[in-house]
Amino acid sequence: MDLNFNPAEQDFRDEVRSFLAERLPARLAHKVAQGRHLAKADMEQWHAILHARGWLAGHWPVAFGGTGWTAVQNFIFENECALANAPRIVPFGVNMLGPVLIRYGTDAQRRYWLPRILDGSDWWCQGYSEPGAGSDLAAVRTTAVRGVDGDGEHYIVNGQKTWTTLGQYANMIFCLVRTDREAKKQQGISFLLVDMTSPGVEVRPIITLDGGYEVNEVFFTDVRVPAANLVGEENRGWDCAKYLLTYERTNIAGVGLSVAALERLKRVAAQRTRNGRPLAEDSLFAARLARVEIDLENMKTTNLRVIAAVAGGGAPGPESSMLKIRGTQIRQEILALTRRAMGIHARPFVAAALDGDEEMACVGPDFAHAAAAQYFNNRKLSIFGGSNEIQKNIVAKAILGL
Repeated sequence: MDLNFNPAEQDFRDEVRSFLAERLPARLAHKVAQGRHLAKADMEQWHAILHARGWLAGHWPVAFGGTGWTAVQNFIFENECALANAPRIVPFGVNMLGPVLIRYGTDAQRRYWLPRILDGSDWWCQGYSEPGAGSDLAAVRTTAVRGVDGDGEHYIVNGQKTWTTLGQYANMIFCLVRTDREAKKQQGISFLLVDMTSPGVEVRPIITLDGGYEVNEVFFTDVRVPAANLVGEENRGWDCAKYLLTYERTNIAGVGLSVAALERLKRVAAQRTRNGRPLAEDSLFAARLARVEIDLENMKTTNLRVIAAVAGGGAPGPESSMLKIRGTQIRQEILALTRRAMGIHARPFVAAALDGDEEMACVGPDFAHAAAAQYFNNRKLSIFGGSNEIQKNIVAKAILGL
């Protein structure tokens, strides 16, 4: 089932499809379709292509270098990119920090940082989670003590962040730090921009279950940060944090990714057989496939409603928590069905196949080598960005009034 677009929206979809056909490198599309790990250069290449076209920052106002697209145009763009197997835009600068700077940053911060996000001068990562502060994010213990010396006002940062995605590539990190240790948990927190090349910053890798290196621990030891890198008011960083998380959770829902994954699953189910018949005709499998497709169609409509709130400078509300819950459940179910459809061919796991070794990728049918790795790796979807249990509490309180 497809959504009903008006003629202008259909023309925009055709424009996006033509752009992807012409400008999306086949090498990148092949890696994404095969479930392979993308290198830093791969992500930077796609970032640069979108920036050159002016299509990088779909949710930003035109005045700051954004597209000025409507909610429907953003939806169309994200879905067409997913269906074409385009790499996802690295979200930390464009989709997370950018909106925070537009809302809470000073004019000087916006003039300096926003163009650098767009042209790729800075690669940002997120410094939120800590060993004792995951879903309970207000429990952050990394400290920032303000001082003054001959070089001006600054903060001295000490502490640790964990699960820092793609931090090994980043030169900048936006952090939640505690600037008042006597205040209550959600008070006394500030939002600080830290140069990863500063003395005292150490990045240590965490190897994930699929053999990939995408997350890290980051340690800060007496790291000096200019006071000008404070975003918003000191001790009011929780406002920035909550605002950013609504964008992160909407992004985690990954409706476009689910649409593309479902199309792949349907092709697999039509090709694979059970008892001499296509797997798509197996009653139990077909019922699960139909259920997840219905759920995804409902998600499309909900997604449009939520991202419509962004139009005109708004931000996703607590509805983003609903998207995060259902979106991650749907993505996990599609991956579970894909792994099941591959049968015994999903069992072998050759890490080299995910890193681009074509000779090691010939175990079973197309995509089989990635089925198990993606299934296990994406169990994290319902945990990061605030666990689904936390999101249910937000929905109960903010939407249902319980």
